[in-house]
Amino acid sequence: MAKMKYFYELTISSSPHMHSPVTTQTIMRDVLIALLPAWIASIYFFGPRAFTVAVVSMAACVFFEWLWCRLMKQHCKVYDLSACVTGLLLAFVCPVTIPYWTIILGDLFAIILVKMLFGGLGCNIVNPALAGRAFMFSWPVLMSTWVKVGFQNAAGVLSTADIVTSATPLANMHQGAMPDVSIGQMFLGNVGGCLGETSALLLLVGFAYLLYRKVLTARIPVAYIGTVAVLAFLFPLGNDRIAWMAAQLFGGGLMLGALFMATDYVTSPVTKLGQIIYGVGCGVITILIRYFGGYNEGVSYAILIMNCCVVLLDRIGRPVKFGAPKKEAEKK
Repeated sequence: MAKMKYFYELTISSSPHMHSPVTTQTIMRDVLIALLPAWIASIYFFGPRAFTVAVVSMAACVFFEWLWCRLMKQHCKVYDLSACVTGLLLAFVCPVTIPYWTIILGDLFAIILVKMLFGGLGCNIVNPALAGRAFMFSWPVLMSTWVKVGFQNAAGVLSTADIVTSATPLANMHQGAMPDVSIGQMFLGNVGGCLGETSALLLLVGFAYLLYRKVLTARIPVAYIGTVAVLAFLFPLGNDRIAWMAAQLFGGGLMLGALFMATDYVTSPVTKLGQIIYGVGCGVITILIRYFGGYNEGVSYAILIMNCCVVLLDRIGRPVKFGAPKKEAEKK
């Protein structure tokens, strides 16, 4: 009987070797789903232009990422949906009246200069959407024109000439006065402001979905929101501590920033203690800007500042290597 020979093919690759159905695309898809309720609310409150601004922003981000990969002869990964998330979040932190050319320039800055120039997804130092927003404040009037909510005042798709403007709750609070809208209106989103920051309720619904899908943890948002709540309660500028604290939580972009911006995988710490310090730092800086700065809102810049500290924060609470000597463990 002839002797049979068996040949086995061995594939050698670097670790880790664990397989998971979770991919960048599935994570980004869940984030888009979580942002959908707030997007629908923005269309309801501000009109159809809220839809077109977001679509233009997402399309521009996808195009700029594709163009960069084409020019640099790199493999294009726009199918991972990360560019769509950046575009939608950038639209969420802009007023509905923002001209299309302005948000397209913001998309260009966010994708090319903040993301792709540093090596693409996973290599950027700061959150691209927030950096794009900071760049767009080169046109401060365009970025601070707020629309009074209501169907009769809905912004047109092509023109915003007939809209009625109004102050945001934070604009009143910056002067030390309570806003002229109720806490319930701020919680539901029936107030002026950026597209995605108005409805705290629907942002919390989207975040609950991400918790259920185990895409995010509550560590950073709880530390961030909790810090702002404590500081606003201890140092109120209004007569009612509780009402002032609630207005600080629901009257601006805190919920959007804490739930969807500060929790960005790439620009937030990975250690548990680092995440808590990161959230507390964001909260302290937010209050400092709101109380002592010339700008009503402090969420964007607070997160961008703490993004720059992530490298140092990841050194805090770093777990000891398995099997490390006792002396090395004590040094940690």
